[in-house]
Amino acid sequence: MARSRTDGLPAHKVISHLGVMLLVSAVLGVVVSGLAIPFAGVLGFAARNVSDSIDELPQELETDLLPQRTEILDRNGDQIATIYDQNRVVVSLSQISRIMVKAIVSIEDYRFYQHGALDVKGTLRALFTNQAAGGVTQGGSSITQQLVKLTLLNQANTKAERAAATEDSYARKLRELRYAIALEKKHSKDWILERYLNTAYFGDGAYGIQAAAQHYFNVNANDLNLKQSAMLAGIVQSPGAFDPTENPDRSRERRNVVLERMAELSVISQKTADRAESLGLGLDVQRKPRGCVNSPAQFFCEYVLEWLKQDPALGSTRRERWRLIENGGLTITTSLDLQMQQAAQTSVSNHVFPKEGVIGAMALEQPGTGEVMALAQSRGLGNGPGETFLNYTVPKEYGKANGFQPGSTFKTFVLASAINQGIPLNTTIEAPAYKSFNLGDYKTCDGYYQSSEVHEFSNFDFENHNVNLYTGTQGSVNTFFLELEKRTGLCEPYNLAKRLGVHLTSPKTEMVPSFTLGIADASPLEMAEAYATFAARGKHCDSLPVLKIADNQNNVLKKYDPKCTQELPSPVADAVNDVLKGVLAPGGFGQYLYPGQPAAGKTGTSTSNKSVWFAGYTPNLAGAVAVAGINSVGDPESLDGKTIGGVYAPSTSGSGTAGPIWGDAFKAIAPSLPDEDFVPPSGDDIAGVLVPVPDVAGLSVDDATSELEAHGFTVSNGGLVHSGYARGVVAYSYPGAYAQAGSGDSITIYVSNGTPKPPKRPPHHNNGGGGRGGGNGGGHGHGHG
Repeated sequence: MARSRTDGLPAHKVISHLGVMLLVSAVLGVVVSGLAIPFAGVLGFAARNVSDSIDELPQELETDLLPQRTEILDRNGDQIATIYDQNRVVVSLSQISRIMVKAIVSIEDYRFYQHGALDVKGTLRALFTNQAAGGVTQGGSSITQQLVKLTLLNQANTKAERAAATEDSYARKLRELRYAIALEKKHSKDWILERYLNTAYFGDGAYGIQAAAQHYFNVNANDLNLKQSAMLAGIVQSPGAFDPTENPDRSRERRNVVLERMAELSVISQKTADRAESLGLGLDVQRKPRGCVNSPAQFFCEYVLEWLKQDPALGSTRRERWRLIENGGLTITTSLDLQMQQAAQTSVSNHVFPKEGVIGAMALEQPGTGEVMALAQSRGLGNGPGETFLNYTVPKEYGKANGFQPGSTFKTFVLASAINQGIPLNTTIEAPAYKSFNLGDYKTCDGYYQSSEVHEFSNFDFENHNVNLYTGTQGSVNTFFLELEKRTGLCEPYNLAKRLGVHLTSPKTEMVPSFTLGIADASPLEMAEAYATFAARGKHCDSLPVLKIADNQNNVLKKYDPKCTQELPSPVADAVNDVLKGVLAPGGFGQYLYPGQPAAGKTGTSTSNKSVWFAGYTPNLAGAVAVAGINSVGDPESLDGKTIGGVYAPSTSGSGTAGPIWGDAFKAIAPSLPDEDFVPPSGDDIAGVLVPVPDVAGLSVDDATSELEAHGFTVSNGGLVHSGYARGVVAYSYPGAYAQAGSGDSITIYVSNGTPKPPKRPPHHNNGGGGRGGGNGGGHGHGHG
């Protein structure tokens, strides 16, 4: 506990003070008026030694920029965190109320504007006044001397420097005086007073007058009134003893001493002083919690700090960058959307509880910019029960967590590569429930994979399938994708995943035949970044958590622009979107997750169900969710048999465990998103795009042919058939109207002979429902689509 400086001064202290005054006067040649004159060697050998040591000091005191608190804001300017070593906001003297300036000068150095660096007259007067009062009531050192001491202490970086700045010795006092003289020569009195008021500690974690005014009274420094100013002016003599939050009675007593001194100096009238003394302190304490642990977006805040520590524009080393962040008084505007953050955090917290042996993590990113909109995690930031310092939402270099196997979400990279290589979307591949694959049949970037092993793989539902790129993806059929990957090769999907933001680092262990099953670790932010590329029609943007940094005067120091490149042709991305829409359509694994806006996505389940995923997106927001089992030391383990969200889970899946977190968050967010739809893939650019066959019944042959060709189909004529349509017009097509067919597929049209079909005789090739008008069953039905 700080020792009170109102205790009576013992005799040895009085003698000590007088000794200092005599030595200072002798060494510095100070005259009674208090004006300093050049150094002179007097008082013999001791004085000469002190003077010589002082002459060796630098001629000027370097006054570094004062440490100031840094504010971290969301994209709309709302504060999400405060970072500081010292809670300080520097203001100019013109931004400090006049009564505050008068109060501090009255109690600490009333002749401040009349004397030089040392006020011998004022010091002697204060010494005897304090002794007569039985304690310290008036300042003895000048404000300039006090500023020197505060500056040396503030800029001390080592224990030795801190000890030298606080040692009780004549040498320290003389060093401070030398520096004080230098300050007076270099700077104006107003500059010194402004610096002093911004440097001084006002107790309870408040440094500088602006932070103190905001902390104790919830006002700015220029709005401080008399009683508030007197209280603050009284604190600086002994911040521990006069802290009003800890010692309100002593703080009030000290405030009244300041008011009496102001009245004595005729700064205010005695009547005004008496009235102010009768009032209480009137505190309205505003806490400024420090660090990310107090943020509404804890792990986003942590990510921002780690991301900035890796920005060389902020300093040559991580230590320099951190010092700038912690002490630079910056305003960091981030990409965070607090509403999205709340939706994501609520959904994660509702589905995964913090003290379970499970971690839930979600990342949201804006397609086309890479701006990170939200990061949510089931465990809070800290080292208590249900807390962690590991940030599972971001890559390892930013969060120190290894990530988790993303499972079948990696199949999308194989899908995109197949489309890019021209493999038609309607390509059908036999995909049995179990199938053995020769690992040496897979081609890497450096030739075929070096292995003679044969591995058997099975499908999720253990059923046989005969599927194309649409239905194989919708059902996440493993044996289909292992065969498709054999056709694409491993090189393109692997490099595509890297280009789209997945931090793959070891081709030897990652570029393997099981790549499509998602065996490489990844974080939710990496997967959100990758899937945002598809939403942005192939435009990939690096994840961007910070938009700009400004100083405390709101001057922009650095603006962070999106870093984007076109990594996939837009028609390829359009086709991927068209396929992944099927996952959220009826029959898909994510059919119950539809958020009310056009959406696409992919489920994922890793080996042994150690992690389950859902990565999905609308045209303007991408998100990825991972739910993973972790043991007591944070290593992955199976989710099966764990309690998740308070419910025992005998088995888990991407659609049933991770998907609902994505779905609930996106359902909450979707109403605020712009209404956009995906661009349909073009049959001219992408082979096998499934599109509905148009209804051409009743059209002329030429018009029907033009209509079908405009949709990307080729046309053949199946000849005349019985129909109630007029002779020479189209009766129906095969496949029939609204059936799904691939771009480039051949559609056969059948032309009416003008004669209705005979009774009880089924028409040849009738595959449709009723026609557009009088077509007796040979019209535009749903065919084989």
